Amino acid sequence: MHTHAPRDVVAHLTPELWDRANRLLVRKALAEFSHERLLTPRRQESGEYTVISDDGTVEYRFSAQLLTLDHWNIDPDSITRHRDGTRLPLDALDLFIELRTALGLDEEILPVYLEEISSTLASSAFKLSVAPVSSAELANAPFQRIETGMTEGHPCFVANNGRLGFGAPEYLSYAPEAANEVRLIWLAARRDRSTFSVCADLDYEGLIRSELGEATLERFAGTMAELGLDLDDFHLMPVHPWQWWNKLSVTFAAEVAQRNIVCLGHGDDTYLAQQSIRTFFNTSDPSKHYVKTALSVLNMGFVRGLSAEYMEATPAINDWLAGLVAEDAVLRRTGLDVIRELAAVGYHHRQYAAASAKGSPYLKMLAALWRESPVPKLAPGERLATMASLLHVDRDGGSFAAALIAQSGLDARTWLRRYLDAYLTPLLHCFYAYGLVFMPHGENVILVLEDGVVQRVVFKDIAEEIAVMDADTPLPPEVERIRARVPEELWTLSIFTDVFDCFLRFLNGILSANGTLEEDAFWSAVADCVSEYQDANPELAERFKRYDLFCEEFALSCLNRLQLRDNRQMVDIQDPAGALQLIGTLKNPIARFARP
Repeated sequence: MHTHAPRDVVAHLTPELWDRANRLLVRKALAEFSHERLLTPRRQESGEYTVISDDGTVEYRFSAQLLTLDHWNIDPDSITRHRDGTRLPLDALDLFIELRTALGLDEEILPVYLEEISSTLASSAFKLSVAPVSSAELANAPFQRIETGMTEGHPCFVANNGRLGFGAPEYLSYAPEAANEVRLIWLAARRDRSTFSVCADLDYEGLIRSELGEATLERFAGTMAELGLDLDDFHLMPVHPWQWWNKLSVTFAAEVAQRNIVCLGHGDDTYLAQQSIRTFFNTSDPSKHYVKTALSVLNMGFVRGLSAEYMEATPAINDWLAGLVAEDAVLRRTGLDVIRELAAVGYHHRQYAAASAKGSPYLKMLAALWRESPVPKLAPGERLATMASLLHVDRDGGSFAAALIAQSGLDARTWLRRYLDAYLTPLLHCFYAYGLVFMPHGENVILVLEDGVVQRVVFKDIAEEIAVMDADTPLPPEVERIRARVPEELWTLSIFTDVFDCFLRFLNGILSANGTLEEDAFWSAVADCVSEYQDANPELAERFKRYDLFCEEFALSCLNRLQLRDNRQMVDIQDPAGALQLIGTLKNPIARFARP
């Protein structure tokens, strides 16, 4: 299975690269834990800031700018660590042990968290080991080159590349940054033990035929016939190779032995793993669908499985949202598009279902879904980039967003407004008109670019990530699952936390630090986008007042605190508001730009 030599899989783990990876991660830890008020840096007369360990014996010193939304812009090269007047090397693992009390890391969570940090450091060292690509080059690169060129992952989470379960060879095979083409493994799952659901305009036969082609289908049917089985009695399912080798071939051994599941081998198409690690883009034919697979790997607060039961409603939810977007004139004007999750297939293991609690990883081991590709929707001259790329900074400090601005020929504020009109306006309208909210972080949004300018955006990861908070928004019975009971005073956090604090805070930090756009110009552009949307939709005036985006401050919702408290199950998907860690408030950066 592993073709790598034992030493080759650790070739990137060198003293120099490890030191750099540690420095970058310590910088992020100090910045984000200070933002979440787990740490309180003290400003010294010299202008430097200090953070002291739990026991008072170790001191971290660094230079920083404190920007809007309590964003700590720390110079990584300024960070030093001291004990008793002696300078010590930076070591991220030591940092978490020295600050374990401040961070609330108990003895059950701490070792697992250290393992996730070790994995995150190793992935950072790997990214530092490959030939650097400048942001200016990346700004002209194809979609998947940009996707695999991202080096940071989620901007808020410190342990954002845990991937516990991947060994070193599997990291090189399956991590998105390794950019290794993968062929998926296909299983046949007995129809009386599996469920297949599909959008209204598609069926099982049509989907499987278009995804696999006649030759592969005939090969699979031949394999089944040799075993005395009829392929028509089974659903075909793609699985992540890691999942087959490490989980299904062992954990589902009884199902394989009894021919309830039959392994048919690799499909013919090649795929690239996306930033979300368990979703694949078809590189053999980019117009074919993405495939999202169950992956029993612990990454950023969750085991990344897929629930067969939960996904049955996925296509219906996507049909509902696609219909809403198509029929709403405001959303049509913004150019918003959604790529639907068209079909889902899941296997129901009778014994694990009988033995496991609701939400258990054992119920999420064998399922897959197909999501539309955005490629066929492009007009001539249009290109794609994941929105996460806007936060990408290359090894020399070059910003991808700044490179797009330079390419566009527009001034930075005009470029920003074009992006906000495409990204923020549809989020505002869905929120105010329907109480509909997304999880619109960088990995869930695809930008459609022309000459460096954002023309429109594509939202993805619909069924698992959207919620309707408004009890008055009508939903078909099969879509009712997405209705969330969230206290009204928390509704605006869907914009303040997910958009302002978890994305725009970082984009502002990058553009202001490199002199591309001043903070006031950045946040006044955001305010103008909100004001112009509100002016254009006076029929919603009552809701604008009730859910006020120009209020003076809003609650600080802390993501790392969730992971530090429980890094295996950060949030109960059935009750997302119940898990929130709200600590004090942040000053609203657009409040002072409110129109009289």
